[in-house]
Amino acid sequence: MEIKQVKVDNRIDKFINNEFSGYATQCEVALNYEEFCFAAEDEGEIIGVITGRAYYNEVHIGDLIVGKNCRKSGVGSKLVRAVEDNYKGKGYEKIALTTFGFQAPGFYKKLGYELEFVREDKDPKLSKYFYIKKI
Repeated sequence: MEIKQVKVDNRIDKFINNEFSGYATQCEVALNYEEFCFAAEDEGEIIGVITGRAYYNEVHIGDLIVGKNCRKSGVGSKLVRAVEDNYKGKGYEKIALTTFGFQAPGFYKKLGYELEFVREDKDPKLSKYFYIKKI
């Protein structure tokens, strides 16, 4: 056996998809797997992106990135709402996400996300906040 860092390619994707879905089936759990990416555009220019994955009964927001010239303008809220609206009523019960202290804990709280846990760091900016919202 050899362990090495590799780039994700079709062979890796196929292995992940087969094993991930196969194990869920073996355990009699509905997979409901879907990756997502929503983009906010203004006059053809990308000004924000939200990405993640939905599986089992949860939606996981991975990244929310808003261009520096568009922050505090409602773009981030609209992107989060797009995810919420898209997955509501599709068998998913909650949306989960993490954010660091220097990023957006207050933003997610304002959007109705409940703080589950904070993993404290010696640098408060790098404390990690775990949020969830039922949909």
